[in-house]
Amino acid sequence: MNTVANIATSGMAAAQARLDAAASNIANLPTEGYRRVQARAEAEPSGGVRTRTERLPEPGSDVAADQVEQRMAAGAFVANLKVFQAADRMLGRLLDTDA
Repeated sequence: MNTVANIATSGMAAAQARLDAAASNIANLPTEGYRRVQARAEAEPSGGVRTRTERLPEPGSDVAADQVEQRMAAGAFVANLKVFQAADRMLGRLLDTDA
């Protein structure tokens, strides 16, 4: 069960990094020469994801893409939170039956 919770936690962290990157891009729209940032998640061999943030090579904005990314990241966060909560409930029930 702990592995499921760890995987869900890493998914929530990845979603938060995506949301932060998109928010930074939108907040820096008026900044001349600003290069957008993008969060990238890579699968871990043991489960879950590792997230890194990188700057795009060219300056420019893409407000529509950043707004879509925010919504997708929020949905991914909620989905991972539900997995975490389900794992927590299952562990609680398992402990109840063993007590």
